[in-house]
Amino acid sequence: KLTYYTPDYEVKDTDILAAFRVTPQPGVPPEEAGAAVAAESSTGTWTTVWTDGLTSLDRYKGRCYHIEAVIGEDNQYIAYVAYPLDLFEEGSVTNMFTSIVGNVFGFKALRALRLEDLRIPTSYSKTFQGRPHGIQVDRDKL
Repeated sequence: KLTYYTPDYEVKDTDILAAFRVTPQPGVPPEEAGAAVAAESSTGTWTTVWTDGLTSLDRYKGRCYHIEAVIGEDNQYIAYVAYPLDLFEEGSVTNMFTSIVGNVFGFKALRALRLEDLRIPTSYSKTFQGRPHGIQVDRDKL
């Protein structure tokens, strides 16, 4: 069984780390809400697809590895999620953000969700080549 809440997971230097402020719907435990964020923003899906058997989803899944209550706020938590670099296309900021914050914000198990922080490892940052024509060309166009 594929589980996305893994409190025993040891974060790697190469993981992209995200901290989400999560407000679960009434009756949804914070661990389930954190796992839902990790699943929905990585390899989780409502449908069984034929490619599931071709790929090791465990290699690509996001993992909610820690949850803590937000002090002074009722039913709000910070869910920490680690994403393996293999999940993302090199050099694509669009791909990374679409995966992490794409459709997860409309998830029904959550009343509210906000991305609070994001750590991008240096090894991934170095894959971004920058603007194709340089900053000056872009400034001249403005």
